[in-house]
Amino acid sequence: MTSSVSPDSAANRIPATGRAWHLTARPQGWPTTDDFALREEPVRAPAEGQILVRNIHLSVDPYMRGRMSSAKSYADPYKLNEPMTGGAIGVVLASEDPAFAPGDHVLHDLGWREYATLRAKYATKVDPEAAPLSTYLGVLGMPGLTAYAGLLRVAGFQPGDAVFVSGAAGAVGSEVGQIARLKGASRVIGSAGSDEKVKVLTDEYGFDAAFNYKHGPVAEQLREAAPSGIDVYFDNVGGEHLEAAIDAMNLHGRIAVCGMISQYNATEPTPAPRNLAQIIAKRFRMEGLLVMDHFDLQQQFVDEVAPWIRSGELKYRETVVEGIDNNLEAFLGLLRGENVGKMIVTLGD
Repeated sequence: MTSSVSPDSAANRIPATGRAWHLTARPQGWPTTDDFALREEPVRAPAEGQILVRNIHLSVDPYMRGRMSSAKSYADPYKLNEPMTGGAIGVVLASEDPAFAPGDHVLHDLGWREYATLRAKYATKVDPEAAPLSTYLGVLGMPGLTAYAGLLRVAGFQPGDAVFVSGAAGAVGSEVGQIARLKGASRVIGSAGSDEKVKVLTDEYGFDAAFNYKHGPVAEQLREAAPSGIDVYFDNVGGEHLEAAIDAMNLHGRIAVCGMISQYNATEPTPAPRNLAQIIAKRFRMEGLLVMDHFDLQQQFVDEVAPWIRSGELKYRETVVEGIDNNLEAFLGLLRGENVGKMIVTLGD
């Protein structure tokens, strides 16, 4: 069913209804289509201080799996039978705030839906002339800032460090490896889940070595790729990858833990890492990473990374899925590792 336009609001092109994805049950293990519903609901005209946005691009990200659980975490769980949220880029249709005008493009957090009415202070203008709009959800957006802050601040990267990145073909991991290379890493190693992704890492993103973790034990493949050990591990996967990285860690190494996607759908506790006691002998540092703690780096990040993107020194890929109907499948595909780079759902210009 498509959105309709009421006769009274046709002049302003404000639709009467739009579609949004709702979480209808909390997944146990891997999410299934039975846990979600795409529902039609009224579109609210903006009140004072609000804007109405037609979404153009929607983001799906691994952290969303955690919000589908009722467990206490750093972000509130999604509420059942209400629209889910996530990063989105859209165009303003109507505004009751002087800072925004119809036609402005904005970044906001009311994704998983076609239309969003929100307080203007929670939207950020973006320039479609400066960069493709979708990049504000990826390489120049939250994943990019996560990569930048995680590598440079949390992991304390220094020129000459050997860096290992798990999930390296994803939106965050691919940028971590390239920033490390551009900042003078002695060696950059990545893991990925397919031979195609491994080829992208080495041939396109400039990683010194990469391996398919499905081809054998991660520890053995990492030892071969990093015979002199590693100084920094950027963790997107956890489990066996984290255990292998600890084995390969040099004295006074650093681990930035961004995600543990290998455990997100686990129904039983996972055993790895079983070698955490090495933290004593190797004196390595391990710290969790949430991008919300590092928004003070936003302008520095854009100022440094945007020129690399414009010059082609830092490359990015997007996996684009068309249509709100396929928003859920895009998210499930992300969990299955089907994306290369940022997974984007596009609803049309």
